[in-house]
Amino acid sequence: MYGKREYAQINALLNKKLEEKKHLIAVHRGSWHGNIIQNTVPSYIAAIKMGADMVECDLEISTDGKLFSFHGNHEQDVLGTTKPITMMSAAEIKSITPHNCYTLISDMRLNTLEEILDFLPEGILLNIDRSWDKFPQVLVVLDRYPKALTHVLLKAPMKATQALEILQKHPVKYMFMPICYTAADVEAALSWQDINTVGAEIITSTAQDELYQDAVIADIHNKGLFCWVNALSLGDYGHDYLPRRSLFGDLADDVSVIQNPDLGWGKLMEKKIDIIQTDWPAILRDYREQRSKK
Repeated sequence: MYGKREYAQINALLNKKLEEKKHLIAVHRGSWHGNIIQNTVPSYIAAIKMGADMVECDLEISTDGKLFSFHGNHEQDVLGTTKPITMMSAAEIKSITPHNCYTLISDMRLNTLEEILDFLPEGILLNIDRSWDKFPQVLVVLDRYPKALTHVLLKAPMKATQALEILQKHPVKYMFMPICYTAADVEAALSWQDINTVGAEIITSTAQDELYQDAVIADIHNKGLFCWVNALSLGDYGHDYLPRRSLFGDLADDVSVIQNPDLGWGKLMEKKIDIIQTDWPAILRDYREQRSKK
């Protein structure tokens, strides 16, 4: 069982799914191909049909305080404008028809957090990613949805101390996963006694990093936490904080899809990674099923 015993009821769905499937599939911004736009309800419908156990969203906030499922700094790619979404009203955001994968105008719209929660099916988990600077507004919305308590997983880097303080004081103990670059980050996360920490997202640059090592992963499990890895192949961000193409050594989507899943996802499973975030859920689902039959 992952998480503290006093939060067992809150964490029950997550633990049940992990016990049944061993490795959960989290889908990055939903499945967004063709005319279906990332971070939208249609992208989550597609992801679920392709085997998602969990879908992921990012949040930005409009000038009038409405939370939208959108990854900031992608306005040009998705909306066809350089104007930041944070400088738009909710009505303006809703009026935009995003660009699809063909760079043509789609017939879709961005979704609010409320619309995502209204849609979220029973038994499908939601990871809310880039939102920790907006936790006060996020928690107000989540508190209106009883299902959110057992279905939503929040995350934040350990340097976001203000966000951690907010979670520590909030009376509703939503599931939380720290973003960890070192074993010290994991220890630091557990020092926040009144946060319902259930797992750790572990990020490494190379196979020599400490969080890549099997013994360290086993120690995280022994601390009562699951291990989450992003198998995403992102390309070169060119940022100091993310100077890498992949987020866990070379065990990434690209090698799994183009060459052989044994070389990427299979090694993650052998390393006892509990949740794998991917852009290719259907292929990972089929691979997980094949391994389970062996």
